[in-house]
Amino acid sequence: MQTTHAPAKISGIYRYPVKGLTPEPLQRAELKAGQTILSDRRYAIENGPSSFDPAEPKWLAKPHFLMLQRDQWLAPLRAHFDDSSCVLTLRRDGAILAQGDLETAEGRAAIEQYFASRHASEIKGPPKVLTSPGHSFSDVARKVVSIINLASLRAIENIVQAPVHPLRFRANLYVEGWPAWHEFDLLDQTISIGSARATIVKRITRCAAVNVDPDTGARDLSIPHALMQRLGHNECGVYAEIIDDGSVALGDAITAEQPTLL
Repeated sequence: MQTTHAPAKISGIYRYPVKGLTPEPLQRAELKAGQTILSDRRYAIENGPSSFDPAEPKWLAKPHFLMLQRDQWLAPLRAHFDDSSCVLTLRRDGAILAQGDLETAEGRAAIEQYFASRHASEIKGPPKVLTSPGHSFSDVARKVVSIINLASLRAIENIVQAPVHPLRFRANLYVEGWPAWHEFDLLDQTISIGSARATIVKRITRCAAVNVDPDTGARDLSIPHALMQRLGHNECGVYAEIIDDGSVALGDAITAEQPTLL
């Protein structure tokens, strides 16, 4: 008797409009070929001069920007970006700390002033909000969607003997229903995500950002080190490149396509 298994499903969808700041949960998202989720890593906050040129944008490594790997004090800030107005609002404990339209010089200055005045001792130089049409300040040069397998996170919890909040991994899509580490078996394969199609292009090497509690900012775990000791690598999750437009919603299936036999 053949046993059938329910397909794996998307249990979380997130975007990060400003690199290093908090995520925004989504009920659904449009996925476009060769693109990130809408407005994902659309902005970054320069931490001292980086040589980024909005007229000729080039990929830069994340140490040029505010980021959780180094700047865990960012975690308690709550960021919200409004697509229609391009207004970023920063809150802490419910109180508004700063607000500004990131597509205007005045709005960017309001956000920059907050970091310059409130976190002067924690930054390397004048903060500057960076953006360029169509550019993504991703950790990798290509435009991708990041995927985390929740079963792999549960395996990590067993390794570190502590709860591991999924948002430590700052992914776009969270998957329930795959066996632990199954995502690594999908490298170079084509998958369906809702009505979109994608190719798994790279395993994700984890940095010290995952050691930071996303609620408190406490650096309370040592996940990459523990993975390296136990498994011989410090990877968790994969990057996918969208190859056919479509949409994805919470609860949608994510499945590997079977290769066509000639």
